[in-house]
Amino acid sequence: MKIKFCGANHEVTGSCHLLQIKNKNILVDCGMFQGSDFNEGKNHDEFPFNPKEIDVVLVTHAHLDHIGRIPKLIKEGFSGKIFMTKATCAFAKLIWEDAYGIMEYNEKKFQMPVLYSEADIEGSVKHCVGVNYDEQVDLDNGVSAIFKDVGHIFGSAFIEITDGEKKIAFSGDVGNKNVPILKETKKLSDVDVVICESTYGDRIHEPVEEGYSTLLTLILEGVKRGGTIMIPAFSLERTQQILFQLHKMSEHDDTLPKVPIYLDSPLAIEATKVYKLFPEYYDEEAMSEYKAEGDFLEFPNLKITHTREESMAINDKKGPKIVIAGAGMMNGGRILHHAVRYLDDPNSTLIFVGYQAHGTLGRKLYEGAENVKVMGKEIEVKATIKAIGSLSAHGDQKKLMEWINSGEKKLEKVYLVHGEEHASTELSHRLRDEYGLKVFIPEYNEDVEVE
Repeated sequence: MKIKFCGANHEVTGSCHLLQIKNKNILVDCGMFQGSDFNEGKNHDEFPFNPKEIDVVLVTHAHLDHIGRIPKLIKEGFSGKIFMTKATCAFAKLIWEDAYGIMEYNEKKFQMPVLYSEADIEGSVKHCVGVNYDEQVDLDNGVSAIFKDVGHIFGSAFIEITDGEKKIAFSGDVGNKNVPILKETKKLSDVDVVICESTYGDRIHEPVEEGYSTLLTLILEGVKRGGTIMIPAFSLERTQQILFQLHKMSEHDDTLPKVPIYLDSPLAIEATKVYKLFPEYYDEEAMSEYKAEGDFLEFPNLKITHTREESMAINDKKGPKIVIAGAGMMNGGRILHHAVRYLDDPNSTLIFVGYQAHGTLGRKLYEGAENVKVMGKEIEVKATIKAIGSLSAHGDQKKLMEWINSGEKKLEKVYLVHGEEHASTELSHRLRDEYGLKVFIPEYNEDVEVE
């Protein structure tokens, strides 16, 4: 058994791992690299393997940094099956089409290259196979895989793969605790080796309840100032998570100010429809809301903006308002238009509720940049900038350690990926010191033998 690390090494995007087992080449995830540009230049580099030689692709979840290069894989000759949960199947086409739309816009406006075509997207969709959680998937030659709920986003999974002798688990992204709508992360079984993300390997989130209290406080303060409250949010999970809580604040707690709330993300609007197709994925609270009200992601002061014209009309609405728009790291999407409009307004507020990767506009603002360039315009930052870590869909250091140590036997090895260097290093030291585990942080394109 051999693993080749083909992405998300010392960084948090571009997840891609090649497992060679029983003469089969299994690719786990094939995500897009994301940085200062939506379509980062290295996405166009050759894969460190021959796509025609890949037998099967297994997908942990539908975020772009885990599935964004699959159409490129198809374009370059992959012809096997792509296994993922049924909800991830429903999301994948939406994600690829949205990404293509952004790339097409950037090509016309900024002459940036497009990574793949609409035909490549259609080819990818045809290869997708939806599976159930905990269903054994036969990959031939005595190799099988099981997708288990990891509690990161709707339909997300960690994947355990075995050849009957060794069992290896790929975490994808491990979910936070007490995430609205989602069930809690399942434990590992009798695995021997784990490849685990380490996004928040160097920090501890505040309690989730405290995070929502902070969100309400920031909204109240922003409304009092009379400005626009911008929430850049990932279209899958973070947006629905925020809507779920705003619904509760509005309908049940009656603590939310009666101001218009705009969901200004075509992808999030379409993704929210997928949630209604799989109520069996809901946790107890969401299921209770679903049975009582049917649709718990809509409420009276929520306004949906499908078209660009409707999005532009948000600017005409005077007074305080809340705008939830993608992309979550502000490296594309409609949030950029609102940033141009409101970042220089001292009465406005920008609230981060997710991870901001190195090189993104979101990261620059999070780190306190006083001047930024957005869509070619230099802007002086006067708006209030805040971040709420506990609303992340990623587990913190404590959650990651608990999950890695949750298996039925002591692990032989742990490989940490999908984390910046300090986060991965800090988590590796903790795992070694507290659990006595052998932990490695692989380099890009590194091959390791699993004995």
